[in-house]
Amino acid sequence: MKIDDVKKVLIIGGGTMGQQISVPCAIGGYDVVIYDIKNEVLQTARERIGRLVQGFVDWKKITPEEADAALARISMTTDAAAAAADADIVSESVPEDPSLKGKIFSQFNALCPERTVFTTNTSTLLPSMFAEATGRPDRFLAFHFHDIRITNVVDIMPHTGTDPAVVSLVKAFAERTGQLPIMMTKESHGYVFNAMISTLFFSAQTLAANGVASVEDIDRAWMGVTHMMVGPFGMMDSVGIDTVWHITNYWAQKRKDPQAMKNADLMKRYVDEGRLGQKTRKGFYEYPNPKYSQPEFLKGAH
Repeated sequence: MKIDDVKKVLIIGGGTMGQQISVPCAIGGYDVVIYDIKNEVLQTARERIGRLVQGFVDWKKITPEEADAALARISMTTDAAAAAADADIVSESVPEDPSLKGKIFSQFNALCPERTVFTTNTSTLLPSMFAEATGRPDRFLAFHFHDIRITNVVDIMPHTGTDPAVVSLVKAFAERTGQLPIMMTKESHGYVFNAMISTLFFSAQTLAANGVASVEDIDRAWMGVTHMMVGPFGMMDSVGIDTVWHITNYWAQKRKDPQAMKNADLMKRYVDEGRLGQKTRKGFYEYPNPKYSQPEFLKGAH
């Protein structure tokens, strides 16, 4: 399959990242179908995608007419067979569990055309961990998006069994959707940026979980020294505290790391309270006007 043959993109998972990935694909002129097992997830996704696309209009990246055309290209369904029909590229964004991802890819391997390329948006796992379960390991790799509201950087990470032609196809697809592909020559947990940011998140969680400093002061330290607009806990709100918890908990259990388990417990408290970050308007901060965005946040007295 050549890049000009790609017409339809199937996104598995209607959560935060599935929603975000649909936008550049649709703006790039591709037909997009989002599949999820829950209708209520898809209903929420439609509302959030509308806001995301409107953001691109507000930022003068696309016209209102282009926004309408992009939204018209996005459909949603709970019917797996209908979603898989004629799909050329699949992008998967489900929780960070290799067995779950493998099970879902196995299901869609039986439903998708033979030509379909499978990609995973996993944040920290390696594609080789569930490549065989996809049923088409040669047509499978990691194609990872960040927050499309702030960057167009994407990571492309094949495993040793990925066909080089598939790597080239996904790279061309990324470029046609306006993305900046970071090409990885070997598998590595967390890609490039995530490998760096996960270390920051772990350090921030450890300081808070051990009672060394408050969440706000940890963010103040980072922002005040680096002059960045947001600190690590504000970043976690953007990623989604539930997503960060899944990742932290997965590695805590896998490595039996007591500190990681303590950090996961900290994150779980927020998840249990429904404070998932920006998507629920409450996380470590409250939105749309979090404390860290206020001028007084970095002043001496607080």
